[in-house]
Amino acid sequence: MSKSNDMEVQRKLPPLNALRAFEAAARHLSFALAARELHVTPAAISHQIKGLEENLGVELFLRLNRGLELTVAARACLPRLTEGFDRIAEAVERLRAEGEPGSLSVSAAPSFATKWLAPRLYRFAAAHPGLDVRINASTRLVDLSRGDPAAAGEQSTLDESVVGIRFGNGSYPGYRVDKLFAVSVTPVCSPKLRLAKPEDLHKQVLIHDNICPWDAWLEAAGVHGVDTARGMRFNHSALALEAAADGLGVALGISALAATDIAAGRLERPFGLVLPLTLAYYLVCAERDFRRPDVAAFRSWILEEAGAVSAQREK
Repeated sequence: MSKSNDMEVQRKLPPLNALRAFEAAARHLSFALAARELHVTPAAISHQIKGLEENLGVELFLRLNRGLELTVAARACLPRLTEGFDRIAEAVERLRAEGEPGSLSVSAAPSFATKWLAPRLYRFAAAHPGLDVRINASTRLVDLSRGDPAAAGEQSTLDESVVGIRFGNGSYPGYRVDKLFAVSVTPVCSPKLRLAKPEDLHKQVLIHDNICPWDAWLEAAGVHGVDTARGMRFNHSALALEAAADGLGVALGISALAATDIAAGRLERPFGLVLPLTLAYYLVCAERDFRRPDVAAFRSWILEEAGAVSAQREK
């Protein structure tokens, strides 16, 4: 397609504000929630969508007594439109990061960022006082197309942040990858529960997250008859660990993420069995960014921190 034709396609775009209004309303199936997200009134959302339908000559919503329903045409275009706005947001965030001197953007899952990375960042800050680290804590940044199991059903690229910390099998073709440390899991709970042996789990509430496999640990421990279908469920490991620290039950926690709370006495490991998983945490960055001074500094620091974790595990 020629340059002139490209410009013609661009001119045919409807107003972006109207597209934003439709995308938000379609995600929420609510004009009120879309209005809250975009900081406008529901009437403004309705007006934008009506204008968009007239512009496109396509009906987007079925207004029913019980609420809104997307038309076939709207359902077909919504995923790409959402992806498009996500990409725009990512590009703007990257521009902001590039515009801030001495700033390095790092993405990591919320639980890793909260329980492992954040408690250690003061050491990096002390060693590199002129370099600010921006932590983007979001499971949405996981790239499932490359085999990462977290945040099922969501996809993204690794380009939103310069450096990514990923939980997976280490297969990220086209990226520079460093293994931080392997992952193992073990039951953790509040010291107030006073558990003595794995069989005590029959009388406890099991706390689940989206990663740790209770069935596998119980089988390895030789404990049978525990109903793993029941219990409390959280979509982030950090939330499961907090619930365990509050005495709400027993979580099967990732050892490295639980270490800070164990050292503080908020959690304890009541049993000795630690189950290794086949997955690990990895540091991932694009080849083009690998030799950047800020990336090199962060990489050197986090590999040293991760090495300390592995060394502690071997003692």
